[in-house]
Amino acid sequence: MISITIVVLGFLVMIALLFLGLHVATALFLTAVTAVVVYFDGVHLRMYGSQLWSSMEDYILLSIPLYILLGEILVRSGMTDKMYGALAPWLNRLPGGLLHTNIGASAIFSAVSGSSVSTAATITTVALPSFKKRRYDERLVLGSIAAGASLGNLIPPGIAFIIYASLTNTSVGQLYAAAMLPSLILTGLFMAVIAVLCLLRPDLAGAREESVPLGERLRRLVDLTGPLVVFAIIMGSVYTGWATVTESAALAVVATMIIAACQRRLNVGMLHEAFVATASLTAITMLILAVAFYLNYALGLLGITQTLSTWVAGLGTEPMTLKWVLAFFYLLLGVFFETLPMMVGTVPILFPIIVAVGIDPVWFGVFIVLMCEMSLLSPPVGMTLYVIQTVRKEGNIGAVFAGTIPFVAAMMLMTALLIHFPQMASWASAALPGN
Repeated sequence: MISITIVVLGFLVMIALLFLGLHVATALFLTAVTAVVVYFDGVHLRMYGSQLWSSMEDYILLSIPLYILLGEILVRSGMTDKMYGALAPWLNRLPGGLLHTNIGASAIFSAVSGSSVSTAATITTVALPSFKKRRYDERLVLGSIAAGASLGNLIPPGIAFIIYASLTNTSVGQLYAAAMLPSLILTGLFMAVIAVLCLLRPDLAGAREESVPLGERLRRLVDLTGPLVVFAIIMGSVYTGWATVTESAALAVVATMIIAACQRRLNVGMLHEAFVATASLTAITMLILAVAFYLNYALGLLGITQTLSTWVAGLGTEPMTLKWVLAFFYLLLGVFFETLPMMVGTVPILFPIIVAVGIDPVWFGVFIVLMCEMSLLSPPVGMTLYVIQTVRKEGNIGAVFAGTIPFVAAMMLMTALLIHFPQMASWASAALPGN
């Protein structure tokens, strides 16, 4: 059995390769190949082809391109624009006005797209023109958009949960159920941050919005029908057992295309753009996953699971202590790395440890997705921050960085709540049939 010192050294080498700027797939592949060559004289290198095939034929992975395509069609069909307009009259009476609409629209879009980056790009495109006409604090506007985008993977059906499930053989349905309450609480915390800041400093929210008649507000709610129907199809088909996660994603894509056709927004040009964007994002994601599965194979050959389990058992570490250590570890890691590198680079190594100390794998899935989403919001590497700045096309990214600070604090509070009250993630998954 390999020693714990070698395990730590190998992990540090992989992190160093990522720091050097190598592509995530390249860094993971070099780590796996080095381990195989050093300890097995390269005999298992020829297994890469069969490992690639066996890992990529996992049926659940087919849902990833389907969810990406779903988000692309939603954006290009104009449903998100209408969704934003429908929410604004209901939320702009709160302290902070339209800022709450950024959070609410992001939450709904996240519930059907499953991608933080897509949410950031979409809401920035839709929201910024509205704020340019009003005297809102620019930093808080940009920060609220970034915070809302960080809900992208945490609110089911997040793509990050599918990746975690593939790496750990955990139930996607249980992960979705476990994430529902934490994601709603985090959405509430973001809105509370906006309300408190704007109550303390009313100038941050600019002029009070004019009230929209109740009849008009009710009429606009029709524009929420499309996204809500898609969300109901995804979650309802999964939890009733009528469809698998992959089948529900396919049903959602078909439903979205039908809705777009009814709104006369479905055409060959729009579909072509959606398919090209989906193919590009899917290729990048699957390349990283393919290499991550080979790294898992190498770790299994080396007996690293047994090494880590024995080492942790010898330490006698309490689960609560380990949770806080992992929280600080991921907080630090999130300053330098994005979601996918953090997940595929650490889960294969840390998963045996959390199992060894008795931490619920479903809870850990929600926890690690939350920490990965915080990395998207954390300067200087947070991907959503650069997406927002790219769409914004003016000023400098420092305003985006500054605006995220109070929302990062809210995510830290959410992390503490999840650590000390794990029931918020475990009760729903435990209530599912068969558990």
